Amino acid sequence: MATVLSVSGSPSATSRTARLLRHLDQRLVAHGHEVIPLDVRNLPPEALLHADFHHPAIVETAALFQQADGVVIGTPVYKAAYSGLLKALLDLLPQYALTGKTVLPLATGGSTAHVLAIDYALRPVLNSMGPAHITPGWFTPDKEITVGDDGALTVAPTAAEALAQVTDQFSRALGGRTLLAATG
Repeated sequence: MATVLSVSGSPSATSRTARLLRHLDQRLVAHGHEVIPLDVRNLPPEALLHADFHHPAIVETAALFQQADGVVIGTPVYKAAYSGLLKALLDLLPQYALTGKTVLPLATGGSTAHVLAIDYALRPVLNSMGPAHITPGWFTPDKEITVGDDGALTVAPTAAEALAQVTDQFSRALGGRTLLAATG
């Protein structure tokens, strides 16, 4: 099947966004895809902040984008936009780093007032990078994502259903097999 790069643009080590992506990664693996997780916060800050295009970690990250068939981009929403950390990475990638790729944009945030951040902030930037297709994205309010003391993630049923639908649609666009509803 396809290779998917799953990118978390959250700067937080206890990020709900990253945990949600890793949860969705499991669904994509069940669809038969190879998933490569990438937490932007683990890249060298000096390379990101100083726009060091030649830093080995940035070169390696650009290669991961090039090798991927599909890219999931997840970000927390801050002040009605995607994270500055994600922006720093996107600015270092080649202009057409998403050429020919299928992309799934996802966002999390404290208020549904930020729901349009995907379409008005993130989607235009992703579109400028030349993807073949950007599938419908999804915004999940923080209150619908809980992390237990053991680190286990729980997503509210309505959000879980919507996320399963957008993830399955992304998978179908990549040529993934369909899961039975019971695996949701």
